[in-house]
Amino acid sequence: SAVYLQIEAEVQRRKELIHQSVERRAIISRCYKPKHPEVYTLQDSFLAPEFLEVVRFCTSPGADLQGLLRYLESFSDKRIYRLPVFTQEFCQAFVDELENFEQSDMPKGRPNTMNNYGVLLNELGMDEPFLTPLRERFLRPITALLYPELGGACLDSHKAFVVKYALHEDLDLSSHYDNAEVTLNVSLGKEFTEGNLYFGDFSQDPSPVPQYTEVEHVRSRGLLHRGGQIHGALPIASGERWNLIVWMRSSAIRNQLCPMCNRKPELVEAEGFGDGFTEPPGEEVPQTVDLCALG
Repeated sequence: SAVYLQIEAEVQRRKELIHQSVERRAIISRCYKPKHPEVYTLQDSFLAPEFLEVVRFCTSPGADLQGLLRYLESFSDKRIYRLPVFTQEFCQAFVDELENFEQSDMPKGRPNTMNNYGVLLNELGMDEPFLTPLRERFLRPITALLYPELGGACLDSHKAFVVKYALHEDLDLSSHYDNAEVTLNVSLGKEFTEGNLYFGDFSQDPSPVPQYTEVEHVRSRGLLHRGGQIHGALPIASGERWNLIVWMRSSAIRNQLCPMCNRKPELVEAEGFGDGFTEPPGEEVPQTVDLCALG
């Protein structure tokens, strides 16, 4: 009986999250004065020249996976890749803006159930002017080549947030996998020691004795990995670390099989991206998702 009541309370809490987030966003939009308003709208100048070169390759005729891999750092056989994403100047200005928001009296939501410190970027109004073009114009050409079987060419929604690790706050992150087809994790700074990420098995292919791969954070560089890759963050030893996390989702994939419970989802109406599920317009979702790579 007690367990049932706890489950009911959690279900109700999750149902209220969207409405609470909408209320917070309205208050922030009305009352918050940004310190660096320019960082809210994506500009090519925010992006590292090496990143723009990768995107140019991926959108060129004849681009293929082997050619793309020459631009990326690869880690083990787990399909984890590192590449420059932002300039150092943008990272500094963005963290400065996030700290300004953190120190304000604005209402703040938790990034997720595992992180207690950070910012939900949709509540800052960054979805349309920054994150959607980042996903559509710049990341999707890359993920189309890296993760075609996960809908990499048709990642049509996202959840984006910034997490903060600091002494006497969140120090680390336990093993988990993401509610995403593909995840981008960018280290924004500041100064910190330790706190490497570690990666284990893919969630659907666990082994009795998993082999872990550690990957060091490098400021302004991002890690691309499959959302279902089990991973975590080791404790930082000093300083403060901010990371931008973008969970990218493909409705063509998850409409057929929920990545969290591995069952066909039963859809209900939701505001915003609705965790990346969409109601197929007038017809069933195709049985194969490879077609999205042809669009």
